[in-house]
Amino acid sequence: IGPSAQDTIQLRGVIALRDIAKGETIIEIPYEMALDLGRESADPTLPATTLLQKYCTWKSDNDRPPGDRDRGDYFAMLPPYLSEDCLGSTDFFSEGALDMLQSPLVVEETKLRRELVELRYERDVEPMSQISSNLYRWDENKIATQSHLQWASWIITSRVLTVQGAPESNSAYRLLIPLIDMCNHDRDSPHILTGRAMPGGLLKVGAGVDVKAGEAINIGYGGGVEGNDRFIQDYGFLDGGGSKERSKSGDDEFVAEGYKIVARKLLGKGGSRT
Repeated sequence: IGPSAQDTIQLRGVIALRDIAKGETIIEIPYEMALDLGRESADPTLPATTLLQKYCTWKSDNDRPPGDRDRGDYFAMLPPYLSEDCLGSTDFFSEGALDMLQSPLVVEETKLRRELVELRYERDVEPMSQISSNLYRWDENKIATQSHLQWASWIITSRVLTVQGAPESNSAYRLLIPLIDMCNHDRDSPHILTGRAMPGGLLKVGAGVDVKAGEAINIGYGGGVEGNDRFIQDYGFLDGGGSKERSKSGDDEFVAEGYKIVARKLLGKGGSRT
């Protein structure tokens, strides 16, 4: 972690401990400190198997590879299995709760994600755990279950950042980046994420405006273009609007109201108004 990152702490988010000027680097993480889970794809269960294996290796009393030993502090800060953080995601809704959502598309995609987890577990995790009982050992007496893989898949969808690789590679990679992945969401965040997924690369959050001590360092999840259907699935929250003042008329007010309409519909609390 670069010197500037020492000016932040994580308390359900990242907070500035001193004034930070616009253009200054807020967080700076060497690529080597990130957990690279491979190239970007539409299926989160593949990198989830890698994460689950590394997490189980760290969690167990078996001999840990040096790289996994070094990541112990980071693994310890991930949301625990079946904690409140992950239970807000539709991936962990009961069938009854899922049926109460007023969005067939969200329900359909959630069920598809569950099917992907089931197929990946049966195809990769279960056979490998039978070959080597230590590979996916969750604790002394238990092998990781399908539910544990579902938790790992949720970690991927909720915390991974997609970062471009070396310029000549023309590929993007899924990274778990300590500290940066602890920033909370604000779709109006002015801060800028930069960096390359390559040896020697630096992954940064740059201040888009002046930041006062005590202010939260938030970033826009989903590139600032995702909506509440995505947020409830991946993160377990509904976005009622960004941090900017929304009292003005115009496009900003319309967009903010649009987010609230979707939130009400998802919760079954009425339709839109014209």
